[in-house]
Amino acid sequence: MKIIILGAGQVGSSLAAELASEANDITVIDTDSTRLRELGDRLDIRTVVGRGSFPTVLRQAGADDADMLIAVTSSDETNMIACQVAYTLFRTPTKIARIRESAYLTRGGLFHNESVPIDVLISPEQAVTTYVKRLIEHPGALQVLDFADGKVQLVAVRAYYGGPLVGQELRFLRQHMPGVDTRVAAIFRKDRPITPKGDTIIEADDEVFFLAATHDIRAVMSELRRLEKNYKRVLIAGGGNIGERLAEAIENRYQVRIIEKNKARADYLSQNLDRTIVLHGSASDKELLLEENIKDVDIFCALTNDDEANIMSSMLAKRLGARKVMALINNPAYVDLVQGGEIDIAISPSQATIGTLLTHVRRGDIVNVYSLRRGAAEAIEAVAHGDSRSSKVVGKMIGEIDLPPGTTIGAVVRGEEVLIAHDNTLIESEDHVILFVIDKKHIRDVERLFQVGLTFF
Repeated sequence: MKIIILGAGQVGSSLAAELASEANDITVIDTDSTRLRELGDRLDIRTVVGRGSFPTVLRQAGADDADMLIAVTSSDETNMIACQVAYTLFRTPTKIARIRESAYLTRGGLFHNESVPIDVLISPEQAVTTYVKRLIEHPGALQVLDFADGKVQLVAVRAYYGGPLVGQELRFLRQHMPGVDTRVAAIFRKDRPITPKGDTIIEADDEVFFLAATHDIRAVMSELRRLEKNYKRVLIAGGGNIGERLAEAIENRYQVRIIEKNKARADYLSQNLDRTIVLHGSASDKELLLEENIKDVDIFCALTNDDEANIMSSMLAKRLGARKVMALINNPAYVDLVQGGEIDIAISPSQATIGTLLTHVRRGDIVNVYSLRRGAAEAIEAVAHGDSRSSKVVGKMIGEIDLPPGTTIGAVVRGEEVLIAHDNTLIESEDHVILFVIDKKHIRDVERLFQVGLTFF
């Protein structure tokens, strides 16, 4: 696929790395020549220096025969104009744009071919807000992902010493929980992936990814670690777009406070949020945190746009007694460095956003794609089409499907019914199949499984 990416920031660079490794023809446009040079040295891609909204620059990047334009610069206006130019002059089939400003998003009917021709809108702030909200709703989880309109969830937890299943083979999971069906999709041990089998033994500190019907998630979590009490008190550092959206989303269920450094912004938040208490000050102010009884806070969320401020305020909050802390970290080099130490969860905005983009890049009928473990693995929700002659999966039992190495099927959703995958589970046409891919180089093979042969037509 020939793809042009506008913007070599965190999202653009991460997306280029993801797609270049899958044999796509990638060109990245940016005004920063130094950043492009670094990217070109690291990846097998083309780079073009210039403004991505200029017709001459787009033509130089190959817009005449590009399959897709992904505009993820820091400017909403540049992204919109680039999509307009790509549609008007080059008739680019698929146009994806990152739009941050909610004022553009709240106005219905703005984005279609007769006005601003954008096929898919990406809002990083909304993606991160949803991500953090799910983590707050599932205490103890490292990652929580929705599939099939929320009927199934994939949850990552760290197995704790003393958990009921630690030291046991996976096949005992069913004996422990006869009324709950679940599937362990993958295990990461010391950052090394392990494909789970019935005789795989779970060890303390393993990062375990499991799939289950949404209503069974807490029961399964209790088998892998001590079940944590639900959070009540949430303290948010940073009242920017993400902090405001998160407070708005959870203030009716939790006791929420926001610390905001900017006085004018703090005043705005206090007038626009209904039940959230807004504090003017710095989240790195020890006295302020002690005054606000940080030792009674269930979860501290550092969501400013400054990585260092988020890391330092989270470490301070943890040392002063906050039960759990999470920090928003843009620099991917910091994420692995800090997570699991004093900071319980490090959130990468680019990884939270990339899944939405990958959904539209993947071939076959792909409904959801989630990037896992900083891009090391992927969870995919694909729809099976066709019949036993035209499809490689329809009409077959899971045990009969020739899955690529490192790929497991975790669940099948048929209408309202959730079927946790077993070897004798039969795939039918229109089933939603949820797969876990540990080895990214086999993504194309997974896509081919769900592409319908010509006999279907």
